[in-house]
Amino acid sequence: MIEVRAATAADAAAVARLVGQLVREEIAAEEIGERLRRLAATGSDPVFLACEQGAAIGLMALHVAPILHYARPALRITELVVDCRHRRRGIGRLLIAQAERQAAAVGCEIIELTSALDRNDAHAFYRSLGFAANSLRFRKLPDLKPVSSAAGRRRGRAAEAVGGRPA
Repeated sequence: MIEVRAATAADAAAVARLVGQLVREEIAAEEIGERLRRLAATGSDPVFLACEQGAAIGLMALHVAPILHYARPALRITELVVDCRHRRRGIGRLLIAQAERQAAAVGCEIIELTSALDRNDAHAFYRSLGFAANSLRFRKLPDLKPVSSAAGRRRGRAAEAVGGRPA
């Protein structure tokens, strides 16, 4: 029998293994443990595991987000992965059902997720559950170097001098 339960920092090694399958790179269990602690502290970011005989075989992370253009919050599925040795057994469906229960419990208007463009099997799975593609996500990895307050003021004055707006 497969059980869906909340993940804790004690599950860090299993979560790291599953996240590694999703992102196709290894992440240290210690780092994942810290991330799980931070997410748990928000109250808006539950993480769930699908477990069989105590072993984690699926993972889903959620984020409840107030969105300006929705009357009620959105529930975002930020990560969903089923261990490659356990796929096509209904585990993903169990996790999505958990997301639907969470959305109902906190009064969300919509459930949304993103999926990498090359994950055609995942796209077919989401469509089979009633999800519809409705947007294209863009991303940029910013250079997040700290800006001193003096440098920020100089940059703002320079932009105003050429008719722009301060940064």
